[in-house]
Amino acid sequence: MSSFAEAWQQWHDKHERQRTDPHGFLAVTSLNFLDATPRRFPDAPGTWHLSADGVVVVELAEGESLTVDGAETTGTFTFPVITERGGINARYDDAVIEVAKRGGLHLIRPRHPENELRTSYRRTPAFPPDEKWALDARFVPFDQPRAVTVGAAVEGLEHVYESSGRIEFTAGGQDLALTVFNGFKPGLYLAVFTDATSGVTTYAANRSVIVTTAADGTAVLDFNRATNLPCAYTEFGTCPLPPPENRLPIAVEAGEKYPFERTDEISREPRS
Repeated sequence: MSSFAEAWQQWHDKHERQRTDPHGFLAVTSLNFLDATPRRFPDAPGTWHLSADGVVVVELAEGESLTVDGAETTGTFTFPVITERGGINARYDDAVIEVAKRGGLHLIRPRHPENELRTSYRRTPAFPPDEKWALDARFVPFDQPRAVTVGAAVEGLEHVYESSGRIEFTAGGQDLALTVFNGFKPGLYLAVFTDATSGVTTYAANRSVIVTTAADGTAVLDFNRATNLPCAYTEFGTCPLPPPENRLPIAVEAGEKYPFERTDEISREPRS
């Protein structure tokens, strides 16, 4: 195995371990949007609603409790203000109740380690690593950062991301570009895209790749590290869809392929 392939394999093995975390997205058992009406859910304790101030409140019945930030709580508990794409994980026995905000809406997503999607998960197939898909690229900033609104895997939900620019590169004999979303630190960006393999050998709605740029704007756009987002595996994902300009006209035969969990949706090679 070449050093390039070995480094990719180590990266993908780590990514698979993270994917199968006991409280990762494969453990999610439901997606529940909250409003002012108190409701109970079969896979979480308590009765949940939004207060008049728009914060999440849970009313725990006798014998029920949650652990939030290491402290056990009973009775009525009001969560702190949750920012967009933020969240709090409350422990409940061996489960986690994710309390989050996506597309301006508050939600809870219980995460149970014994969820069948997680316990029956097999590794995600991927194209063999190929250095030709580790492309020289350049970050080209916009005059001003932009708010980019995109759709979501959940119908009716929209995400707004800040974008400071785009990544320009050449592939398949074409000059191409991807609008990228700002990451958690300077020089780190997320590109959500589709290409000519989408819906054929890769998940139809989206894939993503992280790009790190140098101080001079140069970067390596490594499509070998293109990964599936949670919505490729579960209907409870709220993943962003690509902006229109990120629908590449070429076939990016690199990175993760269609998950085995969704093989009933497309015609592809049979399970091994």
